[in-house]
Amino acid sequence: MMSVSKQDVLDAFHFRTACRYYDGSRKVSREDMDYILELGRLSPSSVGSEPWQFVVVQDKALREAIKPVGWGVAGQLDDCSHLVVILAKKNARYDSDFMREVLLRRGLSGEKLEAGLAVYKKFQVEDMKQAENAQTLFDWAAKQTYIALGNMMTGAALIGIDSCPIEGFEYEAVNRILAEAGLFDPAEWGVATMVTFGYRSKDISRKARKPVEEVVRWVE
Repeated sequence: MMSVSKQDVLDAFHFRTACRYYDGSRKVSREDMDYILELGRLSPSSVGSEPWQFVVVQDKALREAIKPVGWGVAGQLDDCSHLVVILAKKNARYDSDFMREVLLRRGLSGEKLEAGLAVYKKFQVEDMKQAENAQTLFDWAAKQTYIALGNMMTGAALIGIDSCPIEGFEYEAVNRILAEAGLFDPAEWGVATMVTFGYRSKDISRKARKPVEEVVRWVE
């Protein structure tokens, strides 16, 4: 396997920052976007659930529709190369077909499959209390999408592509716009977050970070 130096990775983290001003004349290639999306697909998730879908919105009319309700992304939609809306699975309960398929992908069947579902039940009902209602289940699934989001942005930075994570939008309105466009079934999926990709149009001031002693604690 090709190795990447620790300094290369640190350099990418220093390079990566929230890019709010893109160069509209530069586009990320399809090959590079496929690579970024593959990083999302291959990301880890709780109990291997992979409760995500990635919707790449390039349609200008849809972007225009998002602008009035997307205050955190409106200024980027004209010039960013790609807009990715990350969806999270709804109602991913231990007894759902979705969670059963997670175990089937692992090749489990019969008693082993049922034992696995029993573990999921304890995890969701007792340990994390995720199964209390539809909102807690969605929040759990949405948390998993942020792992994919981070991996996509870091992987983009490693090859010199800028990005910006977006939470600043009216969630109900954006869900309605995209669902009415036929991009997903709102009974099964909901918008967790968005992210833009492209190339910065100007230098970005480096964000001040907390010192390591305020962030890291070793317990030995």
